[in-house]
Amino acid sequence: MTKNNYIMPFALVCSLFFLWGIANSLNGPLIAHFQFALDLERWQAGIVDSAFYLGYFVMAIPAGIFMRRFGYKKGILTGLGLYALGALLFYPAANIRAYAFFLICLFTIASGLAFLETAANLYVTVLGSKEKSGFRINLAQSFNGISIILGPIIGSLFIFSKTEYSPDVLSTMTADEITQARIQSALSVQGPYLVIAIAVALVALLFWKTQMPEIGQEEEKQGAEIKVFALLKKYPRLSLGVLAQLANVGAQATLWGYFVDFKLDMAPDQHLGFVNQLYKVTETMTNGQIAGFHASFALVLFMLGRFVGTALMNKFQASKILGLFTTAALILLATAFVSGGLSAVICIMCVYFFHSIVFPTIFALATNDLETNEQKLASSLVIMAIVGGAILPPIAGVISTISENAGMQKALIIPFICFAFITYYAVRYPYLSVKKGD
Repeated sequence: MTKNNYIMPFALVCSLFFLWGIANSLNGPLIAHFQFALDLERWQAGIVDSAFYLGYFVMAIPAGIFMRRFGYKKGILTGLGLYALGALLFYPAANIRAYAFFLICLFTIASGLAFLETAANLYVTVLGSKEKSGFRINLAQSFNGISIILGPIIGSLFIFSKTEYSPDVLSTMTADEITQARIQSALSVQGPYLVIAIAVALVALLFWKTQMPEIGQEEEKQGAEIKVFALLKKYPRLSLGVLAQLANVGAQATLWGYFVDFKLDMAPDQHLGFVNQLYKVTETMTNGQIAGFHASFALVLFMLGRFVGTALMNKFQASKILGLFTTAALILLATAFVSGGLSAVICIMCVYFFHSIVFPTIFALATNDLETNEQKLASSLVIMAIVGGAILPPIAGVISTISENAGMQKALIIPFICFAFITYYAVRYPYLSVKKGD
């Protein structure tokens, strides 16, 4: 297939990056929302991320095996089907108001995303030259950067309650009034997730009607069976990349999932003026809603970081840009850790900019220059590492409550350690060049 024939498949696959960005960025609002709606402690609500990222861990390798046998297109359609099903199940889950049911919904969505990310992240790297694989995956991930801005906005406008149920407010309410308020809060997730289910189903229909090139499928059928541990042993760059991706997603899930808590804990009544103006904040809005708007703006910085990083990778070695960005994130996290207040919140928001290119660049570094029949399994291993998002946020939540004076500020130690390891990976394997072959 010629280069021009790749344009439409590439454009369609970019839509997948947009779709899973929405699902990921809604987890943070859900964590904050469920604490009241389902009467949960902060660490219990953090299990939202655990259930979500556990879906990646469980389904990533099966997704790779499935696509090695049936191809990219069927893998994508399977992923979209699971995504739509999980979003649709939010409707009955809200009626029942059972936390376990919501976790099943999130697990189902994440299982679908495991198929989509295993397929799409690898697909965009093979739709063209190896030299430009880092550039292409960061370009595709830029669409993910656009969509993740929507999650906090959806949360603030359609999910979060218009009333802030602080301990003082709750003390003035009867038990029946509190129960009714929790029920209404739980039901508020139905509309947004129903719309998402319909949108995903329409994208699946479009993929079903479109011809997609199955690159390397014949070579895979003729190649020998690949074992996981043999593959990891053969490519130390891949095995360390899996660990780096685990650390990366753990840091992301901690910062995104707890951003509203960071804001409310460190600067509940202090807001950035331009954020208030940009989102047209009114006096009737709660601090939780305003924190959601700050989270949305942080994701605007994330999107901008994707475009800036992608442009830089068209001129400089990808691993050098990765090391530069993660070093900047380390400095910002250290500053937030020792400062506190609104300045710490600003530092955390700026981390989003430098975090933007980390996932796709680690993916490209870890999977570049493998044999054709090794690529899909390698891709699934890197995607499986997304389980870091299930492991590290609960630990951060426990750290935030380990003592009376701990607070969310102390939880920043988790993403700091993660970024330190990723920086080591970028320095250890300065491998992928976008200007010439390795």
